[in-house]
Amino acid sequence: MVEVTLWGALGQLAGGKSKVEVEAKDIRELFRKLAEQYPGFEPWIDRGIAVAIDGVIYRDTWGKELPPGAEIFLLPRLAGG
Repeated sequence: MVEVTLWGALGQLAGGKSKVEVEAKDIRELFRKLAEQYPGFEPWIDRGIAVAIDGVIYRDTWGKELPPGAEIFLLPRLAGG
């Protein structure tokens, strides 16, 4: 089980929660379980969500393991130029 902090608009997708606990071993499983629990996440996942694990941002590394006790943040991708 990992605790995930939802940044910005992502918290609204989880009923206003800023943190959720999810049983997941890697980013792929985390996204799958979040989409199952909170269907509003799916379009955001498709557009891209960055995952910060202990301060390092992972963008498309869905196989990255989620270590127990790690500080995990989900951040919506920013667009622009």
